[in-house]
Amino acid sequence: MHLSKKPKFFYGYWILVAAFFCVFVYSAMPWYAFSLFVKPLEADFGWSRGEIMAGFTIAYLVIGMASPVVGRMIDRYGAKGVISIGAFIAGLGFVLLSLMNNLWFFYIGYIIVGLGIAALGIVPASALVSNWFEKKRGTAIGIMSTGIGIGGLAIAPLTGGYLIPNFGWSASYLALAILTWVLLIPLTLLIVRMKPADMGLYPDGTETPELVVVSDAPPSAVPGSTLKAALATLSFWLIAASFLLSMVSLNGVMLNQVPYLEDIGFPATIAATALGAIGITSAIAKLGFGWLCDRIPAKYAYSIGLGLQLAAIIILMSVRPTSPQAIIWLYAFIMGLAMGSWMPAMSMLISTTFGLTSYGAIFGMITLFQLIGTATGPVVAGYMYDVMNTYQWAFLTFLALTAVTIPTILAVRRPKLR
Repeated sequence: MHLSKKPKFFYGYWILVAAFFCVFVYSAMPWYAFSLFVKPLEADFGWSRGEIMAGFTIAYLVIGMASPVVGRMIDRYGAKGVISIGAFIAGLGFVLLSLMNNLWFFYIGYIIVGLGIAALGIVPASALVSNWFEKKRGTAIGIMSTGIGIGGLAIAPLTGGYLIPNFGWSASYLALAILTWVLLIPLTLLIVRMKPADMGLYPDGTETPELVVVSDAPPSAVPGSTLKAALATLSFWLIAASFLLSMVSLNGVMLNQVPYLEDIGFPATIAATALGAIGITSAIAKLGFGWLCDRIPAKYAYSIGLGLQLAAIIILMSVRPTSPQAIIWLYAFIMGLAMGSWMPAMSMLISTTFGLTSYGAIFGMITLFQLIGTATGPVVAGYMYDVMNTYQWAFLTFLALTAVTIPTILAVRRPKLR
C-alpha cells in the first residue's frame, strides 16, 4: 500500500465537516421543520392533524426502506455520488411541496423528500466518519451528530419564527429546497472521499498502519460480521427493537410538542423557540455522549439517554396553561440531553458489535427499524389526538415504550464475529 507524507492537517477533519452538514440537512429539513407546517396546513386546507402527520410517516417509512439499499450502495460505490444525488432529489421534493394543492400531492412530495434524505443522511455520514476515525470514533461521531441539534437550532426559529409568518408555507418549502442544494451538493463533490486509503492516508491521521487495519484492509480481510451473519444474532434484533421503540416515543413527542403547547395557550414563537432550544442542547449533548461512548459501552450510555427521555416526557405532560415558561425550558433542556444520546450510541453499538466489514449495510438495516419508529410515533399521536382531543394518552403510551427500551438495550451482547 502506498503511504503519502502525513499532511499537517488531517483530511479526516474535512470529512467530518461534510458529514456534519449531511446530518444537519437530514434532521433540519424533514424533521425539525415538519411540525412548524402543521398549523398553517391545517388552517389553509382543513386537513386533520392525523392526515398531516401521515406525510411525516410516509417520508420516514421511505427513508427507512431505502436505508438498507443506501448502505449497500455506500459499501460498494462510496459516498460522494450517493450523497450528491440524494441532495438533488430531496431538494426536488421540497420544490414539489411548495407547489402542492391537495393531500395526495403533499404525500407524493414527502415520498420524494424521503428518497433523497435517505441517500444524504446518517447512513453515509456515519460510514464516512467510522472509516476515517478509529481511536476516537465515538468523539468524532459525537461531533458529526451535533449537526442534528444545530439543524434544529437554525431551522426551527428560521422557519417557524420568520419564513412561515412572513412568506407562508409555500415559499418556506422552496427555501428548504434551496438550502439543501446549496449546503450539500458543492461540499460533497469537492470534499468527500470514502476511506483514508483512497488518499494514501490512515485513520486518525496516524503515519503507521498498526492501529488502522480495519479501514485500510480489503473488505474480505476486515474483522467483522456480514449483514447476513448479523441478522442471525440476537444482538442485532435487540438493537433493532430498542431503536424502534425509543424512536416511536421520542418522535411521537417531538413532532407533536409544538401543536400541543399551542393548544394549551402558549404562543407559536415560544413553542418554536423551545424546539430550537432542544436542538442546541442536543448538539452539546451529542459531544458528551460521543465522548462517553469512547469510555463506556454504548449500551450504558444510551440507557442514560433513555432515562432522561423518560423524565422529559413526564415534565411535558405536567405543563398546564397556567404553568410558567420556565417549565417549558426545563423540558427542552432535558429532552435535548436525551436526544444527544441516540446517534453516537447507535453508530458505536453497530461498529463495536459487528465491526466494519458491512457497516453501511448493517447500519442501514438498523436505520430501517429506527425510522419505522420515527415514522410511527407522530402519526399515532396525531390520530389519538383526533379521537380523544388530547395528547395525554399518547404521551402515556410513549412513556411506557421508553421504559421498556432500557432493559432491551442493556441485554445486548457482542456476538462472535465471522
